[in-house]
Amino acid sequence: MFRARGSTLGAAAVAAIALLFPLAARAQELPSAEEMARVDSLRRPYTKYDIEFMTGMIYHHAQAVVMANWAPSHGASKDVQILCARIARGQSAEIGLMQSWLKARNQPVPEADPAGMPMGGMTMLMPGMLTPEQMKKLDASRGPAFDKFFLVYMIQHHKGALTMVDTLFSHRGSGVDEVVFKFATAVHVDQMTEINRMEQMLNAIYAADSDQ
Repeated sequence: MFRARGSTLGAAAVAAIALLFPLAARAQELPSAEEMARVDSLRRPYTKYDIEFMTGMIYHHAQAVVMANWAPSHGASKDVQILCARIARGQSAEIGLMQSWLKARNQPVPEADPAGMPMGGMTMLMPGMLTPEQMKKLDASRGPAFDKFFLVYMIQHHKGALTMVDTLFSHRGSGVDEVVFKFATAVHVDQMTEINRMEQMLNAIYAADSDQ
């Protein structure tokens, strides 16, 4: 009786091994991350507005990172430096996320150019992005002047990002992709919070100026 059971188990093991070998041979044929993302997108369709949003926000974030990284060398106050470090760290990571999302869907992946998006021999600025003149003005400022210009310009910059999010969701069927939805929603919440904080910091600077 014991041998009969052993024989049965042995036959099952042989059958399992026979099945495993073809699977192992096909292991390299398993879909890549990019292919899985493409298949997932068929279930959760993305639109041209999702692509435009993710592409445009790369340039938008790139400029914010440059602005924030100037804080230590431009004599920013401690509070502004802390804010800038948070912006630079967070938005750098999000640039990587957006580039990965585009790559996984076989879309062009732009470099993070803080000057804006190249368009037919010209450069297009996303909503809220600083003009070259504003960037020069910020770069030329130091100390308290840098703090003031940075806060004014970054509030402008953040409000532009909110406009981009609103535009995305205004198009029917856009923002449905899980990654795009989560990212766009996070941008809206985070940047609204930062706008409120920067307005408080700016009001404190103006109040201190008026007391002098």
